[in-house]
Amino acid sequence: MKSLLFIFVGGGLGSLFRFFISNFFETSKGNFPWSTLIANFFGCLLIGILLGWVLKNQTERSDLYLFAAVGFCGGLTTFSTFSMENMLFLKSGDYYNFITYSLLSLIGGLLFIGLGHLIFKFST
Repeated sequence: MKSLLFIFVGGGLGSLFRFFISNFFETSKGNFPWSTLIANFFGCLLIGILLGWVLKNQTERSDLYLFAAVGFCGGLTTFSTFSMENMLFLKSGDYYNFITYSLLSLIGGLLFIGLGHLIFKFST
């Protein structure tokens, strides 16, 4: 039960942080979805740092991991919004932004996870 509480609180805080990011990088309809990309990149960076910590300590079920990775990062990052934004690009015939956004998200997400892992590795 305690684990569920950590995930619940972390998820709520991650969702609020995502809301603040989207308000700070507000995009009007039809513009490039920078707020989703930034939120997902930040989440990937944090997941990479947490991955380094988990691999070092073998504690993937710890309270910190459940709060931060499953809860906070789960609430912060969003595949459904990414997919919806790409569908809107396709429906409007904006293939350039569709390809750009898809590639930036995939490649950037992997790079930010790797960067986060390196940050953890070199900081310990």
